[in-house]
Amino acid sequence: MQYLEANKLGALGAMIRDRTEASLTGLSPSAAAVLSMLHFKPGLTTTELAVVVGVSQPNAVRLIDGLERQALIERGKPEGRVTPLTLTQAGHAQVEELHALRLAALDDLLSALQRDERQRFASMLDTILAGATTSRAFARTTCRLCEHDLCGPEVCPIACRATEIEKKENQE
Repeated sequence: MQYLEANKLGALGAMIRDRTEASLTGLSPSAAAVLSMLHFKPGLTTTELAVVVGVSQPNAVRLIDGLERQALIERGKPEGRVTPLTLTQAGHAQVEELHALRLAALDDLLSALQRDERQRFASMLDTILAGATTSRAFARTTCRLCEHDLCGPEVCPIACRATEIEKKENQE
């Protein structure tokens, strides 16, 4: 029975993945992550996005090319060897729809909890998320589909932990 909670957490993870992937409105998880990141951090490059999304550079280039063909992103003026990327108006609209559908699907899962249970669960989530955070890069990758306006850097347990780690590293 030692792994009972871990097994249940795995089932919840699968349920979350299934419900959130259904909210991607025809996008791959990688494409959705690229759009979401550019929504909140315009000007990222293909290389930066490849790291955050967890794909190889050649795959990132193909992904960006496809999103550009769909008129969801556009390449900016090259700056040396890098080209900043931004969302088009259609790209921003796609991200807003994606976030709304994703949050609705996740909120539906939470509807099984009473208000006080939901608050306790949120506190436990904060503890788990902060405890699992190892770096700023980890934070960016983990939060690639998040609605950053809901959970800003002062509130997000992942961002707060990443900041603590950076401060500690800078003091050493």
